[in-house]
Amino acid sequence: MKQKLYQVDAFAGKLFEGNPAAVCPLSEWLPDKKLRQIAMENNLSETAYFVQEEESYRIRWFTPTSEVDLCGHATLASAHVLFEHLQFDNSEITFSSNSGPLTVRKEKGLLVMNFPASVGERVADADALLKALGAESDEIYRATDYLVVLKDEGQVRDLEPDLPQLNRIETRGVIVTAPGNEFDFVSRFFAPAVGVDEDPVTGSAHTMLAPYWSGRLGKEKMLARQVSKRGGTVHCKVLGERVEISGEAITYFEGIIEI
Repeated sequence: MKQKLYQVDAFAGKLFEGNPAAVCPLSEWLPDKKLRQIAMENNLSETAYFVQEEESYRIRWFTPTSEVDLCGHATLASAHVLFEHLQFDNSEITFSSNSGPLTVRKEKGLLVMNFPASVGERVADADALLKALGAESDEIYRATDYLVVLKDEGQVRDLEPDLPQLNRIETRGVIVTAPGNEFDFVSRFFAPAVGVDEDPVTGSAHTMLAPYWSGRLGKEKMLARQVSKRGGTVHCKVLGERVEISGEAITYFEGIIEI
């Protein structure tokens, strides 16, 4: 069986930055085992699959080891494929997902995603987490992921976490953030528990980051930078219980896989 496959750099204005995602448009769902195998073979932080359902698309995301309920950069990449390669001619795409309906629209050269906001509860005891990170913080929150707030950008950039120890923390991932020097805030994201030691740019993490920084900075709109090795810029806008997360995307390749 021949199947179309794209690789897209998301949250990237040029190739070789941002977060690469594989996008696999399907006419009908393959068995879950096959979806996991393709994602493992792609060996990227996320592979997105979507199937058209009437006027919308059902989307699912897989890391090399497991399915996840929400992924921002692979949603951005999927919308890019629909707009740029599959002749989707409406101004807004609706995806149905395990996290509810997600929309993506084109606006001023950006792809704008609308996701549910995530507000974490403050954590009092996180000694094991801080030890694994090799960091000190008195401001830690937990929702789907942990959010650890550090004092400055340099501390975020200099982190060298103990990944095997971090893998023992019961969570999808760990977001580390601080005020930015040139951006409103910066972050990094570690998720060894789902097969991603460090994610280059994590759209879903900004559903938690944006509400936190909006409250702290008193701003509705913010410009963020994920300071991984590849790096990527994320535009954020908080709209009550929803968050708009925006960025650019560019195609690295399109091809055919044999499955």
